[in-house]
Amino acid sequence: MAWIAGVDGCKAGWIAALIDTAAQEPPVLRVVANLADLFAGENPPALLAVDMPIGLPDRVSGAGRGPERLVRPLLGERQSSVFSIPARSAVYCADYREACRLALETSEPPRKVSKQGFHLFPRIREIDTLLRTEPALRERVFEVHPELAFRTMRGAPLTQPKKIKSVINPLGMAERRALLIAAGLSAAIVEARSPKGAAADDALDALAALVVARHILAGRGAPFPDPPGRDSHGLPIAIWTFCAGSQSTQDSVMTDRPVSRPMIEAAAERIAGHARVTPVMRLGAGSFGSPAAISLKLECLQHAGSFKTRGAFNNLLSLPVPAAGVAAASGGNHGAAVAYAARARGVKATIFVPEISPAAKIEAIRRFGAEVVIGGAQYDDAQAACDRFVAETGALKIHPFAAKETIAGQGTLGREWQLQEPDLDTVLVAVGGGGLISGIAAWFAGSKVKVVGVEPAGSRALQAALEAKGPVEVKVASVAADSLGARNVGPLVYEVCKDTVDHVVLVPDEAITQAQVTLWRDFRLAVEPGGAAALGALLCGAYKPAPGERLGVLVCGANVDLAKLGALVG
Repeated sequence: MAWIAGVDGCKAGWIAALIDTAAQEPPVLRVVANLADLFAGENPPALLAVDMPIGLPDRVSGAGRGPERLVRPLLGERQSSVFSIPARSAVYCADYREACRLALETSEPPRKVSKQGFHLFPRIREIDTLLRTEPALRERVFEVHPELAFRTMRGAPLTQPKKIKSVINPLGMAERRALLIAAGLSAAIVEARSPKGAAADDALDALAALVVARHILAGRGAPFPDPPGRDSHGLPIAIWTFCAGSQSTQDSVMTDRPVSRPMIEAAAERIAGHARVTPVMRLGAGSFGSPAAISLKLECLQHAGSFKTRGAFNNLLSLPVPAAGVAAASGGNHGAAVAYAARARGVKATIFVPEISPAAKIEAIRRFGAEVVIGGAQYDDAQAACDRFVAETGALKIHPFAAKETIAGQGTLGREWQLQEPDLDTVLVAVGGGGLISGIAAWFAGSKVKVVGVEPAGSRALQAALEAKGPVEVKVASVAADSLGARNVGPLVYEVCKDTVDHVVLVPDEAITQAQVTLWRDFRLAVEPGGAAALGALLCGAYKPAPGERLGVLVCGANVDLAKLGALVG
């Protein structure tokens, strides 16, 4: 489980919108008397975004702390919603007049305390005390501002205030609810009755904070200032939102067309000159005993040995990269691609790999200059370790498949393939986590080209998801597990593939290794098991093309253990 929370102050204490990011369940709303109660429960949040100032200055210059000054110009007419926070001495004063006196003494120009701001002081003191006494929480608790979150979701200042003269404005509430639903939250939770002790606008603000928390966890957080400052007690001073545009291009909750052709076109323009245009080998009819006209798309000749380089560059060229650099979890190929792209962009990379990763792939990651961390026995363990690292350091997480930037980057392969082979009828594409087939299927959606997925019989996450009409966990046991070994394709891949992938076929390990042997024996192509799987489907008859069918087969990965390949080919 990986719980995160968006939190706002309310009459009864704090209202929290919590979600388990490892499950497919909607958020829940909960009211607690004390913020510390959220961390004392059975499932304490790994990351918490709260609408309350964190980090108090000893003196204030200008119109408040640096974050307030940076954020106000973004909010249009909503600027007044960002209060000026006085110095710590004033915040810790329980008497209003004395707080004003201390605020005047510690500000330049002198500024008193607003009555509205004074009423927040108990909450500010509570969170300040918690973070000062529990230093480990400082890297898990982030200050956010709901109006900034909504502004980022909309891409422009809001048109309606939340309240008019302290009375709820229905138009303002409707505008904010629509933005939360567009951000991927269900209408049921957005329109739910607030828990006792919290107002309806408090619940919406907590949900807005949750949206930001999800982006921060995914490595897409954007702090004001960047990097955050620190107060004299070491607490961070920054208001967080997420990268502009990332809601429409990388959230895991999808719309009807999650990844569009224009997104792939933009990715192709972005990565041009960074990723190779890989060749097509036309073999004609009768090859491999097939009645179809066969061609091989040799993506195994891509930089870093696989298609993953496309998605890695699209992420790095689409999103701001923080000082902590980028992080990724990988069975090997994704890590090598991220390491390669990061080196090309002069960015630090930390790659988390499972114990099952082949030594050749780990060596490639290190050769490209990344730090390698063994993150557990299986891929999911490495992903969990990566997520913790991202939450602790603020590094940008580059996911191998559950990100639109990744899928759009991989979709450039489909675009390139169609330009090279405009008369294709069908393409066979190997499936691991599903980022590759999602991108290719998104490109070919609505065309005459049929996209067929190929999975090892012992690793069938996409086929299982399509059968269950939603992502499900599968067991993994295959010779290609290091690259085609995802246990769950996740909601983003499923939403892309459910209407764009024609069907999925399964191949036994023997067919995969046979394809490796064939590619080396006939074409002198050294290809890893996952890269040979699509050809394995043709060789073993898992996919039977029709006479005259123009069939494209993707050969997608070359990071093979040469000793093992040598043992196969004799």
